[in-house]
Amino acid sequence: METKKIEIPAELYEKIEKRAKETGFGNVDKYVTFVLEELLRELESEEEEEYELSEEEEEKIKERLRALGYID
Repeated sequence: METKKIEIPAELYEKIEKRAKETGFGNVDKYVTFVLEELLRELESEEEEEYELSEEEEEKIKERLRALGYID
């Protein structure tokens, strides 16, 4: 996998380094990658949930599509 580098404050790096060691990650890079992937997965999941329709909303849409002749 191709990687890129970012810069973070030294104080933040030290906190992350401590946390990485406490949680059994081999190094800061692996820990940060894991945390960011989890965060993004959670955010994407929340975004998907925002667009879920209730059964009532879905039924109204179906009724409208039937009235317009798009579905039987």
